[in-house]
Amino acid sequence: MREIIMGYQGEMSLKGLNRNQFESAMMKILRYRLKTVGRFKVYCTQSTFYMEPEEEDIDMDLAFDRVRTVFGLAALSRAVVCEKDFDTICQTAEDYLGESLHGIRTFKVEARRSDKTYPMTSPELMRELGAYLLGKHNYLKVDVHNPQFKVIVEIRDYGAYIHGPKIPGEGGLPVGTSGRALNMLSGGIDSPVAAYRMAKRGLALDHIHFASPPYTSERAKLKVKALAQKITPYTGSTNLFVVPYTRPQEYIRDNAPDVLFTVLMRRSMMRIANSIAQKQGSEALITGESLAQVASQTVKALQCTDAAQDLPILRPLIGIDKVEIIHTSRRIGTYETSILPFEDCCTVIDSFVLARAVPSERRRNGLDALLEWYGLGARGGHHDAYGDAALLSRVFFELWWDLDEWLYGE
Repeated sequence: MREIIMGYQGEMSLKGLNRNQFESAMMKILRYRLKTVGRFKVYCTQSTFYMEPEEEDIDMDLAFDRVRTVFGLAALSRAVVCEKDFDTICQTAEDYLGESLHGIRTFKVEARRSDKTYPMTSPELMRELGAYLLGKHNYLKVDVHNPQFKVIVEIRDYGAYIHGPKIPGEGGLPVGTSGRALNMLSGGIDSPVAAYRMAKRGLALDHIHFASPPYTSERAKLKVKALAQKITPYTGSTNLFVVPYTRPQEYIRDNAPDVLFTVLMRRSMMRIANSIAQKQGSEALITGESLAQVASQTVKALQCTDAAQDLPILRPLIGIDKVEIIHTSRRIGTYETSILPFEDCCTVIDSFVLARAVPSERRRNGLDALLEWYGLGARGGHHDAYGDAALLSRVFFELWWDLDEWLYGE
């Protein structure tokens, strides 16, 4: 028996005149994924991708695992091909799927006849093949509504393809067909899931990570590398840029009010990411932000960080709660790595703030000058209460575009 892998199109089949571009990209990806397994003939016809081994002793289990994480395939199956002769179909179905029928009680035969020249109709083929299998396994019963196992026969142009139930694929579009983007990979739970979701929409990805030694350790950087590697079965090959961020973070710490520290830091990260993205030819940035998950992810805070750069910012998790995000991270295999207790530059913010419990004169005078400029007068008196969010919220979204010049203008 000649076993092959069949991949079925989903959303791709809805494309119009540019459908060939998506199919060509998919075949290129499949060939690349199977390259280290062995030689395969990969082609597409009738909305199905065929992967036929051209060598003996190829590990088909490994080959199937390599292609089942490829975006763009709605379902996959391992099948055998035989001649379009009914007796041959019956014998092949028994030889290939007979063992799978042991230990179950109900089954169903499905038939699809793409080749309309075949003499039997689909209902006839289902009925006759089902009767043949019942004769071989008399303990079975037919259940057309909720069978424990399905025997599927597809009569196509080049032969009869026999296989068991289809395995759901990842769906989406082939990676690279929607452009390229730079993903901000923090090392937490959210950013790998964001990368996964945008790769599913056809984006090729690179990653950027901000490291702040000595506040972050070498193990934190290794954790991020491990996360980038864990999602490569879905995203394909990527580049990881690690940016030393200690000096900008310390500068903001020493010169900015506490309540603005996080937002100003995120704005500077966006600027750096924007610069790298444009040099790499990326057309967008990706973040793992979810609306109102933390204080820096409110609508106005996101508006503030967006304005620091000019590329589109894609937020695939913006309307998803944490439980759904964790569920996805477990499924793609990144959760256990994400929760390793190594701090990144975003989780050491409290340490930065505590390190300067008494605000410097420069920060105190700078904030007073800004407030006075906007007609609110100097703060005066309780300088240890610079976390007065009620007052700052009145002016924050009027003056954020001036804060960068205030901080970096010297």
